[in-house]
Amino acid sequence: MQVQFLTITAWMGFRAASAFSQQSIQNRKPYAAGRFYTDHPDGLKSHLQQLFAKAEPRKEGSSPLAIVVPHAGYVFSGEVAASAYNQINPDRRFERIFIIGSSHTTSFSGASVYCSGNYETPLGTVKVDTALANKLVSEYKLLKSYAEPHLYEHSLEVQLPFLQYYLKNDFKIVPVIIGTSTTETSEQLAKVLKPYLNEKNLFVISSDFSHYPDYEDACMADQATAEAIQTNKPAKLLAALETNKKKDIPGLVTSLCGWSSVLTLLHMTEKMPGISVDLIQYKNSGDSPYGEKDRVVGYYSIAFNSSGLSGKMGEFFISDADKEYLLKLARNTITGYIKKGITPETDETNLSVMLKTPCGAFVTLNKEGKLRGCIGRFNPGQPLWKVVQSMAIAAATQDYRFNPVLPDELNQIKIEISVLTPLKRIRSAEEFILGKQGIYMKQENQTGTFLPQVAASTGWSKEEFLGHCAQDKAGIGWNGWKTAQLYTYEALIFSEG
Repeated sequence: MQVQFLTITAWMGFRAASAFSQQSIQNRKPYAAGRFYTDHPDGLKSHLQQLFAKAEPRKEGSSPLAIVVPHAGYVFSGEVAASAYNQINPDRRFERIFIIGSSHTTSFSGASVYCSGNYETPLGTVKVDTALANKLVSEYKLLKSYAEPHLYEHSLEVQLPFLQYYLKNDFKIVPVIIGTSTTETSEQLAKVLKPYLNEKNLFVISSDFSHYPDYEDACMADQATAEAIQTNKPAKLLAALETNKKKDIPGLVTSLCGWSSVLTLLHMTEKMPGISVDLIQYKNSGDSPYGEKDRVVGYYSIAFNSSGLSGKMGEFFISDADKEYLLKLARNTITGYIKKGITPETDETNLSVMLKTPCGAFVTLNKEGKLRGCIGRFNPGQPLWKVVQSMAIAAATQDYRFNPVLPDELNQIKIEISVLTPLKRIRSAEEFILGKQGIYMKQENQTGTFLPQVAASTGWSKEEFLGHCAQDKAGIGWNGWKTAQLYTYEALIFSEG
């Protein structure tokens, strides 16, 4: 099945590449520098700093497997791109970063992986994992070591300065350009790359949204496309693109210039458990002081997060053995720390995948049916076992509402653990389900949260629940939740006994 969606250039314009005979080359030299972004290193760093300062901050608990990022000139789409990269923990170490784009200049069958050398930008050299690139090309006919499509392709290059500026650790990339606009190519490429879609790697999918309708029509079409992507179903995306096309929107040339790249990602993630697709930020070129309202290009940043927890329909599951392990770990950790001032060492050799998965958690201590301490963490920068161990110590010694737990109290304390799903932004309190979901609210630097079980223990109404969280936890006043950013999450709760 071949779908006729036109792939075109980004907003800042594009100089057509002259014919280039494939030859043996080394590093791929920057083409977009001086066109889509400044080619002066100091000026580029300064511009990136400004873009990240304006961008949407990282959502608590965000740890994307993949992001969808625009690729236009930085003055148009740079803030939206920075919002996508902001969702990544800058301290993460990646084995490799796959950057996938749809060709704007060259039509060819299959996809091209750059194997000839590294990529260069004004900020320095970005290493290509040439060993893996050559391995993929040698094993799959779909992939080619074809340098020409990379030489004048901006969609991959413009992502690199963001990564160079933002990530604190060295990284390698696998640059892939899709040359054929067919659904079959996307589906086949997804099968090749899916084994690499895990917590060790990052996938960057480069695509702008609608091209050249007016401002209002772009907002409408782009929202429909983004919501289709959010369903995490390839068929839904193709249907949305076809619907936009049938509307005959004036000026609309394409709803998603990198549709084949995004479709490839959806074919990888559709059947993966625990995937949440978060729409981070939307703007179009009409929002830029350099753009017009009558002919715009749309930009969306989207994060594909994984809870790392198995299950269906957004639920998650932890085995009884893992629950027992975490409770014993919390108990032994608190005992060792309170009595001897040490944190017991943990042998990770035989831990389950679940216990090694980055995941947020709270540890709650109860004594004679009353709260004795509760501290947790949303940010899953560490494996679950490590988070539980750290939070167990914190709940016993650092909860400002209580004195540290004493040795003679240990036998009277009951430990409860709440393992958290990733935070989900909501636009209205009407979306919050009391008793099933916890709430996290943020207003400037003030934050507060209540776990789902607080509703049952207090008997509060939804408004009381939100009011107490705003007043008692976030410190923004009883009605502060009405103007704060609201997030929900769910928790799997288990306890001793």
